[in-house]
Amino acid sequence: VAHPGYDPSTKDNDIMLLKLLAPASISSRVRPIAVASCLPRPGTACVTSGWGATTSPEVTYPEVLQCVNVTLFSPAECQSFYPGSITANMICAGNIRGGQDSCQVPPGPGVGGLQGIVSWGMERCGQPRRPGVYTKVCRYARWIQDTMKDN
Repeated sequence: VAHPGYDPSTKDNDIMLLKLLAPASISSRVRPIAVASCLPRPGTACVTSGWGATTSPEVTYPEVLQCVNVTLFSPAECQSFYPGSITANMICAGNIRGGQDSCQVPPGPGVGGLQGIVSWGMERCGQPRRPGVYTKVCRYARWIQDTMKDN
């Protein structure tokens, strides 16, 4: 279920929920995650994880979940990195010096509440002063609840 306000040109409201045909079997590898109700302060260390590309622009996909530590930037910092492209529904996280982004994640565990969903960034990820841009999940808690209830 795509968010009704999704704008492909700006990537605003870049969030979607998937409806499973059958309930997921909870295990050590599959478990629910809490949706954050508020965003941590800028400067907070976070972990981003996923199975997406681990290199760019050449694409390599991992066989195991990848995780990397990133730092949350303030809205003003985020705007300075991407002038005019950041909406109130987006957050930036990465490393100011580059080298760590949502596409360069070494293996390791990650646990915590869901703060953001990888949305967009530069073609060559992990560049200095070009952090990853994420959908700010706490802005969608009500939409997530309502959509899950209705589906």
